[in-house]
Amino acid sequence: MTQPDDTTIRVLQAAAHPLSGASSDYDGLLERTGDARFVLIGEASHGTHEFYRERARLTRRLIDERGFTAVAVEADWPDAYRVNRYVRGQGEDGGALAALGDFERFPRWMWRNEDVQDFVAWLRDHNRRRPGQMVGFYGLDLYSLHRSLAAVIGYLESVDPEAADRARRRYACFEEFGDNPQAYGYATEYGRWEPCEDQAVAQLLELRRREDELARGGILAEDEHFYAEQNARLAANAETYYRSMFRGRDQSWNIRDSHMAETLAALLEHGAGQGRPQKIVVWAHNSHLGDARASEMGWRRGELSLGQLVRERWPEDTFIVGQTTHAGRVTASDGWDAPARARTVRPGLEGSLEDLLHRVGAGGSQNFWLDLRDQAVAASLGAERLQRFIGVIYAPQTERHSHYVHTRPARMYDALLHFDHTAALVPLDRTPGEQPAREVPDTFPTGE
Repeated sequence: MTQPDDTTIRVLQAAAHPLSGASSDYDGLLERTGDARFVLIGEASHGTHEFYRERARLTRRLIDERGFTAVAVEADWPDAYRVNRYVRGQGEDGGALAALGDFERFPRWMWRNEDVQDFVAWLRDHNRRRPGQMVGFYGLDLYSLHRSLAAVIGYLESVDPEAADRARRRYACFEEFGDNPQAYGYATEYGRWEPCEDQAVAQLLELRRREDELARGGILAEDEHFYAEQNARLAANAETYYRSMFRGRDQSWNIRDSHMAETLAALLEHGAGQGRPQKIVVWAHNSHLGDARASEMGWRRGELSLGQLVRERWPEDTFIVGQTTHAGRVTASDGWDAPARARTVRPGLEGSLEDLLHRVGAGGSQNFWLDLRDQAVAASLGAERLQRFIGVIYAPQTERHSHYVHTRPARMYDALLHFDHTAALVPLDRTPGEQPAREVPDTFPTGE
């Protein structure tokens, strides 16, 4: 593991751009993004206030000054689409808090928190003030299998009841397992139940085949069909995902991140088809948005990442921003489905990326950003280092094993935001405990 030396620290101190909270903080970073159509903004944990706050600050500027048209987040498609309807002035929700109401499963605080609520309220106001420049809010993840099945049937009920009956017959294959897709995956993988793959794919193909017929009636009708079609695609991919869970983490992880990349491509195509070229900000964990080829996730485990897939498909149009912290507090759980609470984050391990950036900040501003495309910075951060990843569970007693991965930071991201001492995210739900998970995601048990 590379140890920080005085020369490296001096180089990075000279290149660091202070973050003071001023409106001009991200002027240089916006210049570096250039004409990118995808700006991916990560986080080193799912429970750090500064990561959410600064990601929202940067996103607002990308929307206002660079014409970005969508925010796509590491969240379930149906839950986020309720927010999408709200920020576009549709639906029946009376405020941002109500619009976040479908985020019910563990970990609720990941999206039901004060920073997200503030951003959703801002986005609603932005769209109201600029009706010709509406910005959408979408989910990229695939855990909502049963909610997506219901959404497809509900859509078809409104446009073609006979087609809804066909969908019910196809999706009846899943009924044996209720809201427990893990039981479905186990039963099919071990030969106790015939896979529902053919039925899920058939329903997706029918929706695609009948798009021109069912989506007549303008942009709103087209958007509702798109919503249903993405739910059907999610169901098909989730079916594969839950069967893969019993073959090893790398397979299920790759299905998940590939689905996220497919969703971005679908958003791009849908916007282009309506004459609205898309520029998309993506919010997700560093482990998804960082390029896995520059991490032992890729070179040892064979795992893909969303950031890698986007870079490979749109190499000139992608800009990836990672976020890090050295110490402070984080909202996280002690175990899966356990109550969330503010936890103390241990200082970064000696020699880690977090430790190095802490030392850089000791000579000036403790909060700063670095341009990793700068030649001197890239040389200083091109070697292999430990980097910390905290998901929805924080296990400080096994921190090295549970939360650190070897990476080459300058190849993983295009820029880094560092906040040396951070605060815990403030959940909207102050009641003890979490809702039982209806569909357990691949973030179990590490929570990334």
